[in-house]
Amino acid sequence: MKKTADHFHRIGLVGNAEKPAAAERVRAAAQLLRRAGRKVFCDAITASFARTTGEVVADTAALARAVDLLIVFGGDGTMLHTARQIAGSDTPMLGVNLGGLGFLTAVPSDQLAPALKLLWQGKFRLEARALIAATGVAGGKKIRATALNDVVISRGAASRLIALDVSVNGEPITRYRCDGLIVSSPTGSTAYSLAAGGAIVLPTAEVFVLTPISPHSLSNRSIILPLSATLRVKAVKTEPATFLNADGQIVGELVNGDEITIRRSQSTVRLVHLADGSFLEALRRKLHWRGTYL
Repeated sequence: MKKTADHFHRIGLVGNAEKPAAAERVRAAAQLLRRAGRKVFCDAITASFARTTGEVVADTAALARAVDLLIVFGGDGTMLHTARQIAGSDTPMLGVNLGGLGFLTAVPSDQLAPALKLLWQGKFRLEARALIAATGVAGGKKIRATALNDVVISRGAASRLIALDVSVNGEPITRYRCDGLIVSSPTGSTAYSLAAGGAIVLPTAEVFVLTPISPHSLSNRSIILPLSATLRVKAVKTEPATFLNADGQIVGELVNGDEITIRRSQSTVRLVHLADGSFLEALRRKLHWRGTYL
């Protein structure tokens, strides 16, 4: 890994302007990087709100092409947004947590200096994360969306059930009558899917997690499916309004007969994890698990 660390000369900084601590943390990171002999880059938005010096690149996608590593300051939402912007890039991301749980952010905001030391020493690993691609028609318009966590089809504000026909590789599963349906990537198993009763899976597992939201039938349970599967979801009752979301962002509104195809994306993103952390350790710490374990 040391050889990879030696290639981290050009470092891009991306911050969430809505996080009060982001500007200060970005400026502190820029100073640490310059002292370590690294060249600092920022996207235009981060450079503006953080008021830091360095080479400015127009947007996050261009920034990823210009640097060897992205350091992202925010919470999981910031990481998800950045991941969608740079989908398919080989440039890895290191997340610095300014939010809550932060399953995608590897470094607490007050631990950046020691984290960078581990990075320069090569004490890290790179982990490729699968993305989900959703394509189809929503309200007469062709749609295409990419998500790192999940694709969700759900009702709007009205408290009535929607109906969704779901098939896997051409074979019907069932007609779900529910508040919605979550198709989660391995990375997203600790997000909305977990809150809806889905299983936790390791982020490197080759699976989807299909989880109905408040299904009318108690026999409708979360299903683990191979990541190679192709899922098709057809809207058959869209009153109340039924929406397609990717990582929490509305993609479109479905009408009766609209069909969405969900499969593994051909693109991935790469995350940096430091040597002193693991996914299971993060579960114990962030979910406050207690008791005896080996």
